[in-house]
Formats: sequence, structure tokens, C-alpha cells
Amino acid sequence: MYDTLTWHVDDDGIATLTLHRPDALNAFDLTMARELLEVFTNEAREDAVRAVVVTGAGRAFCAGMDLSAEGNVFGLDESLSPTPEEFRAAYDQPPYADGVRDTGGKVTLAIHALPKPVIAAINGPAVGIGATMTLAMDIRLASTKARIGFVFGRLGIVPEACSSWFLPRIVGIQQALEWVYSAEILTADQALAGRLVRSLHEPDDLLPAAYDLARSFVRDRSPVALGLAKQLLYRNSAAADPLEAHLSDSLAMFWTSVADGKEGVAAFLEKRAPAFTGKASQLPRIG
Repeated sequence: MYDTLTWHVDDDGIATLTLHRPDALNAFDLTMARELLEVFTNEAREDAVRAVVVTGAGRAFCAGMDLSAEGNVFGLDESLSPTPEEFRAAYDQPPYADGVRDTGGKVTLAIHALPKPVIAAINGPAVGIGATMTLAMDIRLASTKARIGFVFGRLGIVPEACSSWFLPRIVGIQQALEWVYSAEILTADQALAGRLVRSLHEPDDLLPAAYDLARSFVRDRSPVALGLAKQLLYRNSAAADPLEAHLSDSLAMFWTSVADGKEGVAAFLEKRAPAFTGKASQLPRIG
């Protein structure tokens, strides 16, 4: 179905998305960008999918952008000269939508918007976009053989894929700046010490650990409550005032209390597993 990815959903609703260009260390190209966008805007949004685990085929997670393409390797239109005002006004329209917009950013925005847990199982080298795409995933687990690099300074380019928003929120501004300035390749231990990854695992234990974690998130959980919780935490962690959190979580509490919340309370009082009926594809609007 895909040229650069494989996709599988098990009986528990845990999807495995594998970057699958092993002969090229799963390097990111424009085909992979299009296919990742397709997965996260369509297939991953099917209600049968409860969580997504992302990993790489072979010995790498993703070695970064495939720099062997002819012309502008990032797929951008060098004939354009956009001003900030022009781009902001029409960023999603031709010619800017494809000629200027960062392809990695399109992918990470789609990952971020998915109202379900997304877990990165970083099995090997993850460099450039291979590192920044994981920042939009909710949790990162890594193999002891993982190596992670924000190496843009070596190429004369800047951090992309919305990483200037995600990375400081995950590791703090000082650590983010140090890693970007130095453009060094981090060991798995350094990534753990910097709080970029949640935990380290021996290579054969990485995917089982990711699957166990994913199942613990979705088993006997309301898809609607889970999706709204993800929205609330990302949205309100960047809010200027706690009133913003109060307004959005008030609406979320209202809509869950009249739906899956009723079943959750009944199941708790009756000491049984809940049978939630809400769907992640039908989240109420909370802001």
C-alpha cells in the first residue's frame, strides 16, 4: 500500500507504523512525507485505531532527509521570494503550500493533531527530521543503540518540523539551545539525561515495552476522554493564563460527564470494567 512505510493494527487497536526504507537507513524523502501525512490524517484517525507506535525498519529509525534528490532536496520552489506577510496570508495556498511550507512541519502538525497516543520507539539513529518528527509524538522510548542528533547547524539550515515549538517544551530552552547550537550526535544515555526520551531499552525489548505502554493507555479508557485530555494538556501548557485552562476543561468536563462519564461512574460503583461507546472521531469542540 505504501512505498516507504508499513502499517499494521492489532486486535487491541495498537497500530505499528514502520518507516521502511532500510537500505537508505529510512531516510526521509518527499514520498515518505506524503505517506506519513496520509497515515496521520486518514488511517490513524479510524476509530479502530486506539494508539500508534512508530519505529524504523532495520538498524535505523530515520537517518534524516534524503540529500541525494536532484534540485532543492527539500522540495521547495527556489523561484519564490516570500515575505512573512505574504506567506502568513496564504501559506496553505499555491504556490506557498508546496513551494515554501516545510514538509516535515506538515507531518508533525498532523501527528500533533491526532487525538490518540503516539509513541516513538527509536530503535537506532534518528537525525535531523528523524529526530524532530518524534518531538510531535507524545512519548519517546529509545533503544540503547539509539543515536539522536539535531544536526541542522552542520548543514547551514535551521531546526524544522515545528521543533522550535516542541523541543523547548520537552527539554527546556537551555538544553534545546545547547543541542541545536552544538549539532552533536547524542547517545541514548545523553538523550535520557536530557529528558528527551522516557526510558531506554535493550534492542529486543524496545517494541514490547512500547506496546505495553500503549495498551496501558487505552485499555478500559474512553477514546473521547483520552483525546480531549491530549488537547487540554498541549493547549493549556502554552496558555497565557489559567483562565484559558478553566474554560476549556470546563467544556471538556461537561461533555464527558453527560456521555462516557456516566458509564465510567457506573462501572466504578459496580466494580466492573467500563464499556465506553464514545469515538475519537466525534470529539466535542472545547475551544
